[in-house]
This record gives sequence, C-alpha cells and structure tokens, in this order.
Amino acid sequence: MLMKAGMRQSMSRVGRCIDNGPMEGFWGILKSEMYYLRKFSSKEELTNAIEDYIEFYNTKRYQLKLKCMTPMEYHSAAAA
Repeated sequence: MLMKAGMRQSMSRVGRCIDNGPMEGFWGILKSEMYYLRKFSSKEELTNAIEDYIEFYNTKRYQLKLKCMTPMEYHSAAAA
C-alpha cells in the first residue's frame, strides 16, 4: 500500500509487534510532553502542533540514550 508521501507501510507477521516498539514509544512521549498538556480546537491546530513537536523532538530535544544529543545530531555523528 503506497501512502501519500511515497512511503510504504511496513507490516510484520502476526504476533511480531517488535516493529511497532519505537513508534509506540515515540507516540507515548509525544502525548505526555505535548498532547495531554493542551486543548485543541481543530484538527488543523492538532496537526500543526504534532508537526511542531516532531521538529522539536528531532532537532532540539536532547536524549540521554543518544549520548545527550538530539536525534539529528546523533545520526549526523554516526554518518561521519
């Protein structure tokens, strides 16, 4: 199934939920750090808030598991 952005959905075999672990963790963090703290009056406002949070998460939120770097800093360092 081809998605709007040209991405293909990944599905593992039944009973193999390990593929979903990183995304489930991310959505849990997003909800606790952004979603539950605010009220949204429209779908557009929520969509913009999610997009802003993803930008923040990738470029400004330092993570202990990534040696106190942001995800973008960590991936840039790994690629060098």
